Amino acid sequence: MTTIHATAIVDPQAELGVDVEIGPYCLVGPRARIGDRCRLISMVRIDEGAILGEGCACHHGAAIGGPPQDLKYQGAASRVRAGAGNTFREFCTVHRATGEGEETLLGDENLIMAYAHVAHNCALGSHVILGNCATLAGHVEVGDYAIVSGVTPVHQFVKIGAHAIIGGGCRVPKDVPPFVMAAGHPLEVHGLNVVGLRRRGFSAETLAELEKLYRLFFRSDLVKEAALARIRAELAPLPEVEMFCRFIERSARGLTR
Repeated sequence: MTTIHATAIVDPQAELGVDVEIGPYCLVGPRARIGDRCRLISMVRIDEGAILGEGCACHHGAAIGGPPQDLKYQGAASRVRAGAGNTFREFCTVHRATGEGEETLLGDENLIMAYAHVAHNCALGSHVILGNCATLAGHVEVGDYAIVSGVTPVHQFVKIGAHAIIGGGCRVPKDVPPFVMAAGHPLEVHGLNVVGLRRRGFSAETLAELEKLYRLFFRSDLVKEAALARIRAELAPLPEVEMFCRFIERSARGLTR
């Protein structure tokens, strides 16, 4: 059964699923959609047009779907769309997109920790972790299972590859390829995220191919195009290898090396 605290305000145009819990002093705006079994714990704000999939948990003070901090924004009808099982911790913010009909997107089972910020037009995959006070500027893309550690600012339009991990307090001005660890000032790649990959069930054979890929791309004297050509010619045709190559080819801001 859906429960709404007496102090909460839910717009009549909002859509609530079954077994939704809306706690004290929460605010749900018009045309917001709250999926089944979501919990808005206290003082949560879900703004106009925001969509939460089933089983999301929004902790005290979380604000989802507010207008973008973008001077180009002129009141366009845009939104935040989040999948199932996301956790939004205390006072995190997720802003809707800038342009008409555009969306800020989050997949499933992401953890957005306290005071983290996801700006307009960002696109997060699934199982992403944003540490406390991590800050994504506009149009950032983050792949599945990536981790952005605490107090880390990410420049607008940067892409962070799947299964990458970025150390705490490190500025991210360029794209970070999949599967790697990156840290330092300036940011540099420091090897494969082997521990994370093993925890996610990557086989020994796949890890061995990724180690070869890493050496060819990051530890040889080959230019980018030559390194990708050798990777495709010499390594097993695994999906992870092709994912890495396609990420490199899509990079527009330059690569963290």
